[in-house]
Amino acid sequence: MSEPLPLRVEALTREAFAAFGDVIEPASAAQTYAINAGTTTRFHDLARIDTDRDGGRPVLSLFRAQPRELPFAITQLERHPLGSQAFVPLSQRPYLVVVAEDPAGTPRAFLASNGQGVNYRAGTWHHPLLALDDVSDFLVIDRAGPGSNCDEVDLSTTFTVCL
Repeated sequence: MSEPLPLRVEALTREAFAAFGDVIEPASAAQTYAINAGTTTRFHDLARIDTDRDGGRPVLSLFRAQPRELPFAITQLERHPLGSQAFVPLSQRPYLVVVAEDPAGTPRAFLASNGQGVNYRAGTWHHPLLALDDVSDFLVIDRAGPGSNCDEVDLSTTFTVCL
């Protein structure tokens, strides 16, 4: 087997992540307005939740992720062809997001910080959740319903993520 290839970690920004989905943060809001007699700001329409394909429905879950130690080998990706999948951290802890346009190509790694969430578009290849530093909880919105909605693939090249 060949030597693992290093994978550069980028800052998570709307522009850099646009091909894969949405960054969930106040700056991504389609509209911002005051509600509740001016005591609350609503950051509206942060992500396109896509779950109704083939009889699906949105489901809200909590995921508790164990921290990963770096450097970390990226050897597998998954995708959900029937719906989007949103991850919103319930803490301010950083975590890694690894995505690819195609599992045969080179993935991209992003460092999510300051409470940023992500919404993977349906069919986006991504690595399972990569918490850093400590056990981390995430609010997850994805698809429940009939059909097979998780494809997994082993990569032909191993990539290593380091910060």
